[in-house]
Amino acid sequence: MGEKTMKPYRLYQVDSFTKEKLSGNPAGVIADADGLSEQQMQKIARELNHSETAFLFSSADSRYDVEVRFFTPTREVPICGHATIAAHYVRAMEKQLETGTVIQKTGAGILPVHIVRKGDDYSIVMTQGQIAVGEPLQDAAVEKIAEGLGISICDLREDCPVCIASTGHSKVMIGIRSNEMLHRLNPNMDRLARLSAEIGCNGYYVFTLNPGEEILVHGRMFAPAIGIPEDPVTGNANGPLGAYLVQHGLFQNPDEGTFSFTAMQGEAIGRTGTMKVSVKKQDSHPALVQIEGDAVIVFSTELVL
Repeated sequence: MGEKTMKPYRLYQVDSFTKEKLSGNPAGVIADADGLSEQQMQKIARELNHSETAFLFSSADSRYDVEVRFFTPTREVPICGHATIAAHYVRAMEKQLETGTVIQKTGAGILPVHIVRKGDDYSIVMTQGQIAVGEPLQDAAVEKIAEGLGISICDLREDCPVCIASTGHSKVMIGIRSNEMLHRLNPNMDRLARLSAEIGCNGYYVFTLNPGEEILVHGRMFAPAIGIPEDPVTGNANGPLGAYLVQHGLFQNPDEGTFSFTAMQGEAIGRTGTMKVSVKKQDSHPALVQIEGDAVIVFSTELVL
């Protein structure tokens, strides 16, 4: 029998939404994934065991520059904020790109990513997918969510109805009253995972609002149903949150066409990171969501398969 040909792949570990190594949200990136099978990608994602690993494929289609696929340790997901930032940071560094726009094909559609060159470094602006802000969940579901989080109904903000919001990968939006309570949360992961099937959403984004402060939003994101007990810093939670805040008329200034804020996440688990969220408005409704984040390469190596 002939020997199987081994091929090297460029593997990076990148921390997104930070410039400080070993903080923010870690993602794996395979920079040259052409030739990998779905099974191999899933095994690599399981091996690296990050909440997501991104795989970059070259494009044979004039509609986009690069295809990116995203895998959790247990399944493929349509899109991921921090892994998008990580993947395009790696691609920009490898290709030494100038400031400009890259079109990526993802499971959430064909979307632009803006590369901002800053000397020898970059920040990445991700345009997120189709905006959907659902109706408030039924009281019974809200009670089960509160129980799963270990809080009571009266700990929820009255001006923040609990509902599902998405810009490509949905999350439940849960506004609570204090940062102290946020950082004290100790959810029942089994209960939240079981509840995900009932409500049709895997991620629970618990957030606080801090008007007048430099950091408007502090948050924590739990998604045990897809193998992510807690995600450190989540683009696909804070982006939809921006759309949700506009949709529900919080922080509305009718004279402003864009609502922007800074969100911080990961404090409770020692992986703090921040991002800027911008929501373009049309008739007081969210029309386009973008997130901007920094990244830093922790290490790179070669994976031979």
